[in-house]
Amino acid sequence: MQTNEEQKSQKKFSRSALAGWAVAFVAVAVLMTQSDWFADQPTKVEASAKAEPTASPMAAVMLAAPGRVEGLSEVIEVGAGADGVLESVRVREGQQVAAGEVLAVVACGDVEAERQAALAATESARQVRQRLLRGSRDEERRIATNGVASAEAVLKQAQTHYQRQSSLYETGDISRAMWEQARRDVEVAEATLRAAKDRVALANAQALPEELARAEADIRAADSRAQAMAARVGKCAVRAPQAGRVLRIHLLPGETVSTVMPRPVISLADVSGLRVRAEVDERDLGRLRVGQTVAVTADAFADKQFNGRVVSFGALMGRKHVRTGDPAEKSDRDVLEVLVDLDERDERLVVGLRTTVRFLAQ
Repeated sequence: MQTNEEQKSQKKFSRSALAGWAVAFVAVAVLMTQSDWFADQPTKVEASAKAEPTASPMAAVMLAAPGRVEGLSEVIEVGAGADGVLESVRVREGQQVAAGEVLAVVACGDVEAERQAALAATESARQVRQRLLRGSRDEERRIATNGVASAEAVLKQAQTHYQRQSSLYETGDISRAMWEQARRDVEVAEATLRAAKDRVALANAQALPEELARAEADIRAADSRAQAMAARVGKCAVRAPQAGRVLRIHLLPGETVSTVMPRPVISLADVSGLRVRAEVDERDLGRLRVGQTVAVTADAFADKQFNGRVVSFGALMGRKHVRTGDPAEKSDRDVLEVLVDLDERDERLVVGLRTTVRFLAQ
């Protein structure tokens, strides 16, 4: 059995334990109350902040869309029209070039040699035609004329001999054979004279229509071959299709170019003015119009805003090409390209820079 002192000590221990649990309960209640108060503070602050009027410049933003900076023309990948080895590159990156200016040259020595041969064949065909139009040489005409005079002299001599032989034959002084021989000499002389006159006519005659037609056909064929070779030589020069700035040189002298597996030699664009090509979701097209004011920002220049206006809409829906990097971004949506002209040209804006285009409400 427990003594009275032991019972008293147990009662004291029970009262002290109850007092400790009461103090702990009160402390927990106080902490819970304070945590609820602190939890309510952000809500109250946020609510008060929302209640206050703001002067944010983006307050009138209707919608935002991703875009890229480009020049007045899209980037043109200029390639070579001939197979071979790149002989030289005549421009540098950042250089302004004019339309038709030679940017690079492909080595085409064999093609140039064939072009020269085609030009020589064309000239030969032209000279043949000119020879036909001119006719015989002057020496040939003089020879033919002299032949007529000689034939006439022979004929006159033969006729005189025939008359003498005829008189002797009538008196019976010569035989019939001798008389017939004199007559044949006259006939031969007459034939020789006619042939000489024909040679004169031939020397003075114009070319036949068939000969001229053939000569002209030969000229056309040779000229066509020369033009074809000139076109091939022209493809050896890489020319600028339009005025603009050289953005990048992709190939260097000594590298191979091919039309079967083409590679761009130079990237070119007209950057005399800058614009932004934005991609707007099809659901937001009804909220936009030509002339609408926009604000363009770029992550690279967070403190700068570029102003502009909508100038045109695309004519064909397509898939998204500008990626913002957001993992939650959907790439299978149909978008329409919207062109925005910037009010000012800033050298810091480079072609291809990703931007955010905010369309402002009026």
